[in-house]
Amino acid sequence: MRALTAASAIAAVLALLAAPPRASATARAGASAPSTSAANSENPIPVALSTTPPAGRKRSSDQVLAIADRLPKMRAVRREYPGSFGDVYLKGALQWQVSYFDKSGKKEIGLVIVGDLSGRVLEQWTGFQIAWTMARGYPGAFGRHVNALYIWLPLCALFLLPFIDFRRPFSLLHLDLLALLSFSVSLAFFNHADIYASVPLSYPPLLYLLARMLALLRRARAGARPAPRLRLLVPAPWLALGVFFLLGFRIALNVADSNVIDVGYAGVIGASRIVHDQPLYGGWPSDNEHGDTYGPFNYEVYVPFQQLFGWSGKWDDLPAAHGAAIFFDLLATALLFLIGRRLRGPTLGVALAYAWVAYPFTLYALESNSNDSLVAVLVLAAVLAASYRSQLAGAARGGLSALAGLTKFAPLALAPLLATHGLAEASWPRRACSLALFSIAFAAAAALAMIPALSHDSLHEIYERTIVYQSNRGSPFSAWGLYGLPGVERVVEIAAVALALLLSIVPRRPDLVGLSAACAATIIALQLGIEHWFYLYIPWFFPLVIVALLGRLSEPEQVLPDAASAPARWSRPAAAVSS
Repeated sequence: MRALTAASAIAAVLALLAAPPRASATARAGASAPSTSAANSENPIPVALSTTPPAGRKRSSDQVLAIADRLPKMRAVRREYPGSFGDVYLKGALQWQVSYFDKSGKKEIGLVIVGDLSGRVLEQWTGFQIAWTMARGYPGAFGRHVNALYIWLPLCALFLLPFIDFRRPFSLLHLDLLALLSFSVSLAFFNHADIYASVPLSYPPLLYLLARMLALLRRARAGARPAPRLRLLVPAPWLALGVFFLLGFRIALNVADSNVIDVGYAGVIGASRIVHDQPLYGGWPSDNEHGDTYGPFNYEVYVPFQQLFGWSGKWDDLPAAHGAAIFFDLLATALLFLIGRRLRGPTLGVALAYAWVAYPFTLYALESNSNDSLVAVLVLAAVLAASYRSQLAGAARGGLSALAGLTKFAPLALAPLLATHGLAEASWPRRACSLALFSIAFAAAAALAMIPALSHDSLHEIYERTIVYQSNRGSPFSAWGLYGLPGVERVVEIAAVALALLLSIVPRRPDLVGLSAACAATIIALQLGIEHWFYLYIPWFFPLVIVALLGRLSEPEQVLPDAASAPARWSRPAAAVSS
């Protein structure tokens, strides 16, 4: 057996960057397992070819097959596969499904959905869009009505408005914020099932933000000009009211109009298995068979919500997943305020909290009720702990690093950065003590988090359900999966790991801005190298990016309509806290 190379090991670790579990095409069934909600769980029922319509149907299976056979798209794909054939299925109460297979009957090459009453072709798919239902652009599959332009565009405007400086229209901050919003263009194509446009359009903003974060790591030169001020167009107290208004809007929208994708469903299943002392890995329900691909802490966090809201045992409305997602969102908002307050004062804290609640992609994650905001929460908590110089804070960084890594694995790459933060100028004894405390806390937190898993599952089983499963998956949602560039993908993966290690040892900006920029650059670099990238991953790095972009500016300056109308504390931000 060929020995595992270092590059292969790196690829295996990178593959742990967890993605929503997705289904594979089922042979001769013509249907993909659900990947977003229980609404996609209607399994097709095979029907023999006949000229007689089944009971309750207007059309016969022969008529439906003839409709599908006339489609140019299906004719083209059948020419590519000589000997291919079509099978007919009942799909729900009012639809038919025709699935085309290659000569062997093992590979599904085409799929057509036909309305029974009208005889119209409702859907037709080939290639990866057969297996990947999430690539078909189903309206509201992720986030429901948050994708509507009457919600998305106002959020984009609200996100930009407070930070626009009309006196400096060509400010680099304006370009930074537009880059963060430019993922919307890619999402628009994704929502229209144009994956060959959506995938390449996600890379320019990722590359731009990576370059910006690396640029912010430079130490200030002696005698250099001070950074420009953060000039808020809206008074900070008004911005604070905007935070509370948008939080209320987000929560109300989540309760009234959101869906729980398989990621949130997995959290509830895992919590239930922990509560009932069942194995955490293996033997999951068929409608979320690979929901056990995440770290154990992901499922443990859902336990309080599963206990509070219960679970019916089915993929229903899942109030526990809603409660968890709302809680993660509130925590992220609070942590950003606390980080901003530590860094520059309450004005920056409010600005950072506002940026989170106004940014449409954080609402996208909330409305999908995924666990991605939990990753942001744990990383932000570690960054906040880094603002304190005590040994206890160093231990907290270690524990939070472990918990973040045992949620979705990718944050494990941040452990070297968080371990070495603030040690560049420290003496060797202090460095050794700090690293030891970090390592002990990391190991202790990891051991505690692993207890529910190891009480029933072996390390081999956990490895198979997480590392091996993730390593062996393909995906059309990256340049590597869509175009097949394994050599380039491997280079990018190795470069991302090298960057994570390099940033932990080279001299860089020593404050929270530098740490946030370094962590953001690491996460973005990792995401550039993975085979499955999705918009729900943007909240992993967004809060770190916004801390770096706004925190780099000098004391916030605000425009007040009446100097006496705002409390004095808003106009006198605290001095920056070095860390």
